[in-house]
Amino acid sequence: MTSELTESTGAETSAAPPAHEPLSMVVQLATLTTVVLPFAGLVAAMTLLWHVAFNWTYLAIFGAMYFLTAIGITVGFHRLFTHGSFKTSRPVKVALGVLGSMSLQGPLLTWVAVHRRHHQCSDESLDPHSPHAYGGGVWGTVRGFAHAHLGWMFRPEARDLARYTGDLRRDKALCGVSRFFLLWGVLGLALPAVVGGLVTMSWTGVLLGFLWGGLVRVFVGHHVTWSVNSVCHLWGTRDYASDDESRNNALVGILALGEGWHNNHHAFPTSARHGLRWWQIDMSYLIIRLLEMMGVASDIRKPSRERMEARRVGG
Repeated sequence: MTSELTESTGAETSAAPPAHEPLSMVVQLATLTTVVLPFAGLVAAMTLLWHVAFNWTYLAIFGAMYFLTAIGITVGFHRLFTHGSFKTSRPVKVALGVLGSMSLQGPLLTWVAVHRRHHQCSDESLDPHSPHAYGGGVWGTVRGFAHAHLGWMFRPEARDLARYTGDLRRDKALCGVSRFFLLWGVLGLALPAVVGGLVTMSWTGVLLGFLWGGLVRVFVGHHVTWSVNSVCHLWGTRDYASDDESRNNALVGILALGEGWHNNHHAFPTSARHGLRWWQIDMSYLIIRLLEMMGVASDIRKPSRERMEARRVGG
């Protein structure tokens, strides 16, 4: 795994972490509940507010903004900029960078640096958001989950992050995208408000467009992405051998447009395709293939069947 990351980023590698004890069924169910329950509450709120402060107009605005900004993260920030899993034109790079920035998950260069460090030190002491740093048992797992999901962002930022993005810093356009992160974030909040106002021709439409296509969309996008860090290192299946505790989680796989097939990804970091089995839905990979058919994506990287079989658990 680390050799593939080094090939793409030039980052130094580190030793494989020790194995962790398997989680009990109680802990697994508790972890799953922490992911499902907030989204169930959100769906309930949407249902209760139907035709009051929510309807098809705002559902469409929410869905479109979620999809576009999620693609900016999954296809852009992650598969393209972090791992170089395909090549594309400069306009597409800038567009993906702007869309990803609208998700308000941090500037492009910082996001990439943190994720590359995560791969280099996955589930070791220097991993920025491993859930395996607080010991075993239910309490240790709860603390680890909280850290991996959200708490790590309140820790001091590592001083050497810049060394992970030397390749991207040579691209002035991408540096500009990263530098104006707050501008793109504000644009991502203003755009659904404008659309809501124009569709309904009302100030109420502006407010509700901002609420559902802006704030709620950011909330959902954040928790889906954070679930890749937390849930997908605690709960799920392992199809391939990797030097960490990454897991494939179908629920996160669907919500995160393919990012939840996390064990597949850690086994083959530079692969543009994360859903490696026919039933593992990977919308982000389909977008990359669409870009290829449009003539703006090339050199799409995937592991060979032989490499996949060699790393398959029990294979």
